[in-house]
Amino acid sequence: MSLFKIASVAAIALTLGACQSLFQPNYRTPLETTRDASEQLKQGCAGQDCPLVNIDTLHFPAEPALDGIIEKRLLQMTRTSPEAPVAPTLAAYREEFLQSAGPRNSSYLQAKVREQHDGLVIVELSSYLDTGGAHGTPGRGFINYSRQQHKVLTLSDMLVPGQEDAFWKAAQVAHNSWLISTKLDQEPEFVKSWPFQKTQNVALTYGGVILKYETSSIAPYALGHVELKIPYPRLNGIIKPELFPGRN
Repeated sequence: MSLFKIASVAAIALTLGACQSLFQPNYRTPLETTRDASEQLKQGCAGQDCPLVNIDTLHFPAEPALDGIIEKRLLQMTRTSPEAPVAPTLAAYREEFLQSAGPRNSSYLQAKVREQHDGLVIVELSSYLDTGGAHGTPGRGFINYSRQQHKVLTLSDMLVPGQEDAFWKAAQVAHNSWLISTKLDQEPEFVKSWPFQKTQNVALTYGGVILKYETSSIAPYALGHVELKIPYPRLNGIIKPELFPGRN
């Protein structure tokens, strides 16, 4: 092959590579979001005791599939029992709740971006339902959305196959660290009454893997939603290497 042909082939390859990089999404650039917040009282009601629904959610114009995922997860958080049906949309839920709600009943639903990094969008979900009891029922959840894969990552998606036991052992170490930092390890009755548990709420944040617990699960209601943090170095060989920050 002549020198001219070699140079031509190299130039074409460089051009194609440059074009490909131009059309690939830049996953280091965060997705833009728009906030959608509203609060509605029961129709015809006036005064401080009116039932209300407050919804504060997000839209992702460049990733509309994520909008539907967030709405579905928020609706699941409105369940008052595992078998309870859920409304088809947030608007329908608001209408149903206000129709049957009594005085001072309220429902709050929120979705916010906790972090975006390395092509991951970490959305934190919050709920609070007050139906007139001694205190309301709060809830929390996470969505770990992969922009590359266009899907929500489950714990199985995050872990190297066969490493689930190792992950929860690392979580127990994080729990022990939390007990020590709060000095609750010095209270034998607390340690006995509130042992470590697994949680479905796992987030791949930039600074570490976060575990978030529902109230009254590993600590009394008054301590709120306990967060445990597992540093990434402790998860070498456990979390898939491509999910470590800075590796994409």
